[in-house]
Order: sequence, then C-alpha cells, then structure tokens
Amino acid sequence: MAQFGFENDLQSILKLDAPITNVPTARWQRKSSSPDAPASDGLSPRKSVTASRESSMRQTGNTDDATILRIGGKPVNAPEGYQNNLKVLYSQSVTPASVRKTRYISSTPDRILDAPELRNDFYLNLLDWSSRNVLAVALHNSVYLWNASQGDIILLMKLEREEDYVSSLSWTKEGSYLAIGTSDCNVQLWDVENQKRLRSMAGHTARVGSLSWNEHVLSSGSRSGHIQHHDVRVAEHHICTLTSHSQEVCGLQWSPDGRYLASGGNDNLVYVWPRVQQGSVSNARQSVCSWSEHQGAVKALAWCPWQPNILASGGGTSDRHIRTWNVNSKSCLTSFDTQSQISSLVFVPNYKELVSAHGYAHNNVVIWKYPSLTKVAELNGHKDRVLSLTLNPDKSTIATMAGDETIRLWKSFELDPTKKRGLAISASSLIHQSIR
Repeated sequence: MAQFGFENDLQSILKLDAPITNVPTARWQRKSSSPDAPASDGLSPRKSVTASRESSMRQTGNTDDATILRIGGKPVNAPEGYQNNLKVLYSQSVTPASVRKTRYISSTPDRILDAPELRNDFYLNLLDWSSRNVLAVALHNSVYLWNASQGDIILLMKLEREEDYVSSLSWTKEGSYLAIGTSDCNVQLWDVENQKRLRSMAGHTARVGSLSWNEHVLSSGSRSGHIQHHDVRVAEHHICTLTSHSQEVCGLQWSPDGRYLASGGNDNLVYVWPRVQQGSVSNARQSVCSWSEHQGAVKALAWCPWQPNILASGGGTSDRHIRTWNVNSKSCLTSFDTQSQISSLVFVPNYKELVSAHGYAHNNVVIWKYPSLTKVAELNGHKDRVLSLTLNPDKSTIATMAGDETIRLWKSFELDPTKKRGLAISASSLIHQSIR
C-alpha cells in the first residue's frame, strides 16, 4: 500500500493543471504588486498577456493547445499618443554585399606571349599597342603584329640584312600606319592593312631608338643624341633637327594635346620642346624647359591625359626616381625613390593611376595612385628586367615586355569592379602563345 501512496503523491507533484505551492513568488508578480511599479507601455514586458495565457492554461489543463509564441499576423499598433523616448546615439548605413564594390587586381597575367629573339636592350622601344587593338612587337630584325581581338599573328616585315635589327616602333593615332626605326639609321613607314612599306626616311647617323607621332609629324630620336622632325606628307620630309642631347635619345613622347614633345636621354637630361609651327622652324629648336635632376638615363616618359601640362619621368639604375613636372611652372612636383631601375611609365585614366616598369633589382611592374604615389599593387612574374609597357585602347590592360623573352598581359584596370574574381589562375594554366 505504501508503494501506491508514493506513486499518487508523485503524480500530484507533476500535474501542470494545478497551482504549485511552497515556491517563491514569480518576478512579474512581485513587480506588479510593488506600489511604485511603472505603468505599462510599449517597451515594458507583456505582463497581462502572460498572466492571461497562464490562467488559460490552468483552466483548460491542456498544454498542447496553449500558444506559447504565435508567428504571423499583423503587428499590434502602438497606443494613440505613444512616443518612443529612445535616442539613436550612433548609426552607420550598411551597404549590402550585392552593392558593395571592391576592386580586385589579379597577381597573375591574363595571357603570356612568347617573344623569341627579343633584344634585351634597355634603350630601345620595341612594343606599342594601336587604337585598333593590334600589338606591334619587334623581334630582332622582324616586326610581328598580334591582333588582340582575334588572336591572329602576322609577320609585317623583316630587314634584309641579318645583322640589322629593329630598334623602335610607334603607331599613328588612327592605328593605320606604323613607324619603324632601325639600326641602320632609317625610319620606315608601313601601311599595316595592306602590309606595304610606304617609304623609308634617312637622315640619322646612328640607330633610331625612339619614335613619337603628332598628327602628320613624326619625331625620331637617335643614338647620336639628335632628334629629327619629319612631315610624312611630303617628299622632303625633314623639318628640323634638335641637338641638345649629348647622348642617345631613348625616350620620346608628344603630349596628348600636341603642344609639347618630351625627350629623355642617356645624358640624364629631360627636355620639353614646343610644337613645330608652320614657318617658325627656328623656334622649334629651342626647348621650353629642361631638367637635370635625374642621376641616370631617362627612358621612361609619360604625359598625364587628364592634366596635359603634367609630365612624369623615370630614371635608370643610378637614379631610380619617378619625378613629376609641371611644364607651365617648370617646377618639379614630386620625387619618389622606387629602389629599382625604371624603364617605362604610363598613366591609366580609368583609375587615375601611374604604372611603372622596372629592371634591376625588382624586375616587376608597380601600380601607383596618382598624385600621392602610394603603392596600389605589384605585378610580379617576369624573370628578367621589364623593358617596356604599353596600354590597350580601352585602358583596361597593359602589356609588359621583358628580357625573359615573354610579353605578359595584365587586365588590371577594368571599369567593372563587380566582376567575379573566381580563383586565381595558376601560372601553369595560363594561355601561352608564341608571337611568331
């Protein structure tokens, strides 16, 4: 009998439909019975609802039908005249991940082109990208064209003598014609569409290592230190000769507005020349300004497309500095030591950045924010010094040429930053193609 009595007592204790005695008073009951309890408002606990729900559970004795939490339905409106006294002390709008934009710069090139017999000469300019998306490359005594849109490669020309070599390249603005400087002191002009040489212009006494176009005027720089202007429309093409450099002219760039020609030489000097005016050839022989701050050869020259009066120059191994100049005030704006030989510079308008190509000792490419010259990214992969770089027509990709006989294409400046990154392309899975 004692056993049955114990079971009845246990069942009585476990019953949920009967009030539990001899337990501490619930917290909500203590607060409601307190004389200074605050009045109920929209931010207080729902005491009345809780009490009525518990009372309902006691009356029915059915816990299965009791609604503990109801999801759905319309929210209860706040009482009339209700005011929220809470104040926002700090807030920050969060941009959804789908809208947030971050720029990704791949550490591996988009494509690699093999360039056998590439001449590893710091002072030459053997790479140029046309406005029609055709990349011109000089390999020893030949010039090859790679159509970046279609992937086709053609041999444009080859010098007759094996000992001669191509020393410079430059496209016209329209991309229809290509100027070619050679080691035998000549400048050739080619019609690319018809693969036909239009003329060969003599006049230099040493190899032609640099070229630059300004409409119908072609400027050529020689190892002799001389710069010649050619009017390619007429038979008597020679306009005038500039003779201020004492050593090889390895850098030559016309400004985007056609007002100035910048020249850099192995004599560590930078000159800025005025545009050749009709009937005033004598004035063209006088430089607008010159700078001697560099302590090494100046091959790298670049004009800022959104500030036509700003010129950037880079020095060789003994200098290693990027310097920017204001042609109007004739002053140096910035001077920055890159700790590496500078072979080429180009401004990229898509992100207002400056890109530099380097030889000893880093053999890499660096993207800088302009004008602060804070480093954005480094592009590594070349096994020898980077000799030249050039920008494609839509300003999204640069091509770099190095002494390791490769040309690498870096798609670092696309304007759509929301493009999926995907996984980084491994070097073994890159698209390899021979330029010839």
